[in-house]
Amino acid sequence: MSKPHTALTGADILWEGALVAGKALLLDEDRITGLAEAADLPAGIDATDLGGGILAPGFVDLQVNGGGGVMLNDRPDAETLGIMARAHASIGATTILPTLITDTEEQTARAIDAVAEAIVLGTPGIAGLHLEGPHLAPARKGAHDPGLIRPMEDSDLAMLQDAAARLPLLKVTLAPENATLDQIRKLAEAGVLVSLGHTNASYADCAAAMQAGARCVTHLFNAQSQMGNREPGTVGAALALAGLSAGLIADGIHVHAASVQNALRAKTGPGEIFLVSDAMATAGSDIPSFRLNGREIRRSGNRLTLADGTLAGAHLELADAVRFLVETCGEDTARALSRATRLPAELAGLPDAGWLTKGRSADLVHLNSNLRLQKTWQAGRPS
Repeated sequence: MSKPHTALTGADILWEGALVAGKALLLDEDRITGLAEAADLPAGIDATDLGGGILAPGFVDLQVNGGGGVMLNDRPDAETLGIMARAHASIGATTILPTLITDTEEQTARAIDAVAEAIVLGTPGIAGLHLEGPHLAPARKGAHDPGLIRPMEDSDLAMLQDAAARLPLLKVTLAPENATLDQIRKLAEAGVLVSLGHTNASYADCAAAMQAGARCVTHLFNAQSQMGNREPGTVGAALALAGLSAGLIADGIHVHAASVQNALRAKTGPGEIFLVSDAMATAGSDIPSFRLNGREIRRSGNRLTLADGTLAGAHLELADAVRFLVETCGEDTARALSRATRLPAELAGLPDAGWLTKGRSADLVHLNSNLRLQKTWQAGRPS
């Protein structure tokens, strides 16, 4: 194998899950070729001193509704996906799962076709598709249009099974109230990552769904039944059931820091809590508002709401979510970074993302000592 032609030095490196100092990350075009002593690099290598901070895998975001001023729901095509992917790469998420919020059957089919086209075109950063709805519980609709929420029918199941065969990754958020255990089982058998969300499901309902093949809970604590003394609800199931992982919007708006701390301590493995942005069109842009299903969503600071104050997605960068876990919740830095990199990649079955080791894609982020994003590389190229 030819010797590496690029080295990144001067930062602690999150190598195979542990932070190491005094090393250089070696790259050959778009691949990682190894780790070396920074003081003992081969002669003639092109070395860049990052001047401190942390070099980590590019972030993996499994819930991205929009970015760069656009929403997938508005125009589900390959061009929109490219805009979203570039916007998120610029803020550190080198691998994203574009998310279609509850919409019509026709719009859902367009989104599936769009992602299939983007994959064929090799659009950097697009891992697959997340369909959040329409098979949700109206009582936990959040910002989803209640007029579009409905039970899963045979035609829906067939479309999802076909989509799972066409796409490298399909995640579907559903409520047990609007999908049967047999439907969940068939989705899981087709390779769908089934996630429970926007639901009033009981602990027993969630346990049954997990046994049928569900492996995830969407945005823990939000739009789901809460944990009580006699009924643990969806939140209690997400924390207690080892077979479920859960996405978390760690922005200090969607979930209180004390609840985040409790959840991180309480989660039973091997299922894990991982970070998601739930980002809307404002991500990677400076637009003050946008529309979803004909309704205006307004930005005030990092809070996005409908006119009635209902939270509607988030304006969140995963670097900020990592920093929130470390600075506000007391999480270990390497562990917090894993929640935005390795853990979502492993859950989604993404073999080339979320982990710095020999042979992986050179998807990287450089964070300063305060965990603020400084630079992103996607397949070895600066974003």
